[in-house]
This record gives sequence, structure tokens and C-alpha cells, in this order.
Amino acid sequence: MRKVYDRTCSVRRHLLRGAACGLLGGLPLAKALATPAPRLPRSLSFVHTHTGEQLSARYFDGSAYVPQALGQLNHLLRDFRSGAATTMDAGLFDILWSLQVAADRETTFEIISGYRSPATNAMLHRRSHGVAEHSQHMLGKAIDIRLTGFDTARLAALARNLARGGVGYYAASDFVHVDTGRVRYW
Repeated sequence: MRKVYDRTCSVRRHLLRGAACGLLGGLPLAKALATPAPRLPRSLSFVHTHTGEQLSARYFDGSAYVPQALGQLNHLLRDFRSGAATTMDAGLFDILWSLQVAADRETTFEIISGYRSPATNAMLHRRSHGVAEHSQHMLGKAIDIRLTGFDTARLAALARNLARGGVGYYAASDFVHVDTGRVRYW
């Protein structure tokens, strides 16, 4: 069995098929997705549901994170209410990329919420008990998302299977919260 990446095999299918493509050998999929694959480029596409902004970016080039792409992602994920931005945790993008792989979809993430300024978070917390007072959103470590054309309950289950941070499933609002904090589910 070849141990060299076969460029004709798509990255996502490559990871999902593991042994067939030769990269993962016999590792179970959940364990294989626990951390992103080394030395593979990683790209994501987004549409922000509140601003309509769209972005497709290769944020990891196979050897390092791409600063320009990370800057674009930081801007896209800014607090859309105040315009305030922060440096988002790049590990969050790796979680999203792993979700895309697990879903076997190269489609767009719909952003509900990225960074939240303390003032925005306090206002949302006063309105809803579902908003944490000390939210990971204020640290640039959380995002609320959907994956276009993919069942949100299934997306939440895939995120839980990764066991790489917090995962909240909000069925009534049809979105999934993922963060790079400690592993926990709600």
C-alpha cells in the first residue's frame, strides 16, 4: 500500500477512505479526525447570515497558517453589531475543516455568530439565558454555524464525535455552536 498522498484523491475523500488512499492506514475515522491531517492544505468557504459577506480562503498552506487568510477570517467573523474584531483561534478553523471532512462536503459554512464584543455579549445575555455570560465568543474561540445543505443535528453529532471543544446544538434556531474550550456538550 502506498504511503504517499495520491493527488488524484480529493483531500476529504482521501481522509474518509483512509486505508484506501494510504494516508491513515487502519485508524478509525473519529481518531483520525481528532487532529487535522499534517501537511495538507486546508480551505474553508463562508457566508455571513447577517451581513451577506462571503469568503473562501485557504487558511493553511500545508506547512503553516496563511496570515493574510487569517486576517480575512478575523474581519469576516467580527462582531457585526459593533464592528469590533479580534484574532480568532486558528484551531477553530481546524475544527471546521475537520467537520467538512467528516460530513464529506466541500460546501459553505453559514455564520450566525463569530466574535462578540463584551458589550454585545452582555446585551445578548440579558435577552437570553442561552447566551453565556463569559462566552467563548468574546475570546475569539467560538463560532455558531450551519453547513449549507447538511442536516444541523447531524453536524452537531459530527462535532461531538471530534471531541475537540464545546459543542452546542440549538435545534429551534437551527445552528451548531463549536468552540476550542474544554470538551463539553449541550
